[in-house]
Amino acid sequence: MPLIQLTPAQRKEHRAEAHHLDPVVMVGGDGLTANVKKEIDAALKSHGLIKVRVFSDDRTAREAMFQSLADELSAAPIQHIGKLLVLWRPKVEKEKAVDEDRMAGPRDVKVLKYAKRAGQRPEVKTLRVLGNQRLTAGGNVKRAKPKPPVSVKKRNQT
Repeated sequence: MPLIQLTPAQRKEHRAEAHHLDPVVMVGGDGLTANVKKEIDAALKSHGLIKVRVFSDDRTAREAMFQSLADELSAAPIQHIGKLLVLWRPKVEKEKAVDEDRMAGPRDVKVLKYAKRAGQRPEVKTLRVLGNQRLTAGGNVKRAKPKPPVSVKKRNQT
């Protein structure tokens, strides 16, 4: 898989974003196993920008891990500092399926009822309005009005 090439400015921007992140995956004494690569791939899919902590003391081995992870997972190597490796891969946008039959769910609405005498605080009431209900100007909950039926004559005009 090809390595993602970034400009120095893009790399700098990703380094700044990764500064506050904690390591998501830790590589232990067994090194890069198939399960570790699978976890790193899953983390890249969900987060996009991740830190990986390697518990190896050998710098050349960490550098080799860094390059092999970037190559195999088609990620961009952002930074290797100490025992931390920072990798980035653009997140895939998920398509949301739109359900046409879905109705509006319940929602909580705050209603202010003002007192008849001046100088008193308004009363705050929280009302639950269901999908088939509406809130009137007076703060009452009523059933939603059904759509008026269309006459046969109007239906035939269009």
